[in-house]
Amino acid sequence: MTDLPRDRMDQVLKRFELIEAQMAAGPEPEIYVKLASEYSELQEVAAKVRELRQAEAEIADLQAMLADPATEREMRELVEVDLGDVEERIDNLQAEMQLLLLPKDAADEKNAILEIRAGTGGDEAALFAGDLFRMYERYAAERGWKVEVVSASEGEAGGYKEIIATVSGRGVFSRLKFESGVHRVQRVPATEAQGRIHTSAATVAVLPEAEEIDVDIKNEDIRIDTMRASGAGGQHVNTTDSAVRITHIPSGIVVVQAEKSQHQNRARAMQILRARLFDAQRSKAADERSEARRLQVGSGDRSERIRTYNFPQGRLTDHRINLTLYKLDRIVEGDLDEVIDALIADHQAKLLAETGVDG
Repeated sequence: MTDLPRDRMDQVLKRFELIEAQMAAGPEPEIYVKLASEYSELQEVAAKVRELRQAEAEIADLQAMLADPATEREMRELVEVDLGDVEERIDNLQAEMQLLLLPKDAADEKNAILEIRAGTGGDEAALFAGDLFRMYERYAAERGWKVEVVSASEGEAGGYKEIIATVSGRGVFSRLKFESGVHRVQRVPATEAQGRIHTSAATVAVLPEAEEIDVDIKNEDIRIDTMRASGAGGQHVNTTDSAVRITHIPSGIVVVQAEKSQHQNRARAMQILRARLFDAQRSKAADERSEARRLQVGSGDRSERIRTYNFPQGRLTDHRINLTLYKLDRIVEGDLDEVIDALIADHQAKLLAETGVDG
């Protein structure tokens, strides 16, 4: 059986029971919201702790029956069967507890901002960026998430030079955070008369959506410029200055929004700015914690080539975990769970090794 951190399990259960009592006492609405958030985070762990303790109590009772000379032979045989079942259940519960007690990424439950940009490869790269966005859009639909396009710059032959969208729902960032990096495609472009395989790339960035409480942006640290948004043929979209450019002076990050509503542009530009600053803070903290951490899956290094989509062979390869799947047609239709599950499992295995828990 696994040696679990009992003190930490006790702390989680005591904290959960305290929150239950505080919520039942009817606190002020703003306090209740904070308690409910922590309650939700601890609920699964507390339930597993209780289930594990109940199973361990069953083991103790069954072992006591076996040790009792008065227990009849037929009853002993039944007890031994029950004992084996409960021991197996405890092994499974302990394995689940190992994963639940791993250090949590505080951003896992946040919504995400998805940024996809065409890289090398000209028109084909823009088309591929469009394919990637549709892949994530379909995956989000399968999981009941909401996707909202914040801004998009279309490619001349289709697809996107750049597209930014928010993805909202339960556990969005925890599932999509391993998608950041360079995605490479190998296929025959529709425009290629000779039928030659073309290689192009697009970059994906998945940022946890940050709230004002996560990032402190001082008014004196930003410069906001307004300008006219232009439409097709050089015509103005409307007669007012609606496009917004926000520059964060300390970091040099610039965000431009050019939709019709200036008020909406400013809100969305601030939303993207907060996410980029929050992501920069997280990356800096990760680098300071450990050089080795950057070598792990999910380091967020946008320059790393993480995946190849080979259409002639119907093959997807994720280079970080040496995973190859011959189901590319289904993956680009949004069937991403097998890839993402494998990345999460690899990440958890590394965390288990890092924490030194004996499995």
